[in-house]
Amino acid sequence: MTQSACRSTMTVRVGWRIPQFPADESKGEEFVSQIVRSLEEAQGAFDSAWMEDHMVPGAAWAKADGVALEGWTTVTYLMGVFKRLSFGHIVLCNSYRNPALLAKMGATLACLAPARFILGLGAGWKENEYKSYGYKFPSAADRIESLGEAIQIIRKMWTEETTNFKGKYYEIIDAYCNPKPNPIPPIMVGGAGAKLLRLVATRADWWNMLGTPDEYEHRLNILRTHCRDIGRELTSIKKTWLGNISISESHEEAALITDRSPFPAGETTITGNPVDVARELRKYADLGVEYFILRFLDFPDTKGAKLFAEKVAPQLR
Repeated sequence: MTQSACRSTMTVRVGWRIPQFPADESKGEEFVSQIVRSLEEAQGAFDSAWMEDHMVPGAAWAKADGVALEGWTTVTYLMGVFKRLSFGHIVLCNSYRNPALLAKMGATLACLAPARFILGLGAGWKENEYKSYGYKFPSAADRIESLGEAIQIIRKMWTEETTNFKGKYYEIIDAYCNPKPNPIPPIMVGGAGAKLLRLVATRADWWNMLGTPDEYEHRLNILRTHCRDIGRELTSIKKTWLGNISISESHEEAALITDRSPFPAGETTITGNPVDVARELRKYADLGVEYFILRFLDFPDTKGAKLFAEKVAPQLR
């Protein structure tokens, strides 16, 4: 079956990336109001909303002492307010929360809001944040291996009456996690390294990555090889893409939005009118991407998100 034929049978969904920190000089209360207003308009137009997991602004250009919302607290609150959206993180840093406790937290949230929570997890990367908040910063190999153990613990606690686990990084004894989530939330792993992709193949339900279509296809082929090696169908993993959108009725206006944004344009920003944006996103959909998680660079303005929802999202779905 061709990639295009595969795409025709998929349901493509779109999520809005909640800003974790303002790109301007907005203060705390003002920034929160901007998020709430945007989510009020996103309900019905988008399928989900997502937030990253940092204690300080996650971008290198942002001031470390600037406004920054904590990811778990923010998502938990917003899930109770915006009941028509699913929510997730892109992605929770495994090092910041004990996996048994995270399993309990996730189970509780999933029981309070059934079928609306996606557990996004990653190995962590922001060394200065680790150290400033008192966490040790292990090697990349250790961070990935401990993530693999964490996923095992979380799944066991969500499905077993009593959970015991002894690994290289974690040990839990007679751990209970009641009530169990029903349905069990999918676990999404974010990243692109070869070793992490092996972990995606063995442990994840969803996979998240940013990058150009060529980069995505290259990493997807690596993931395909890992799946083949362990006897898993690649189609059993939901593929997601994370990127920036700068959209306006004219390409020139969209280019100005990109130029004014402090986020580097790079190769994970799609700039243009609705036709341009739809064309570029279809390149990912043709590769098998089923879920787009998008930051709109004109935030706190909501014109870009509205235009996307009106003229681009229907073409993807």
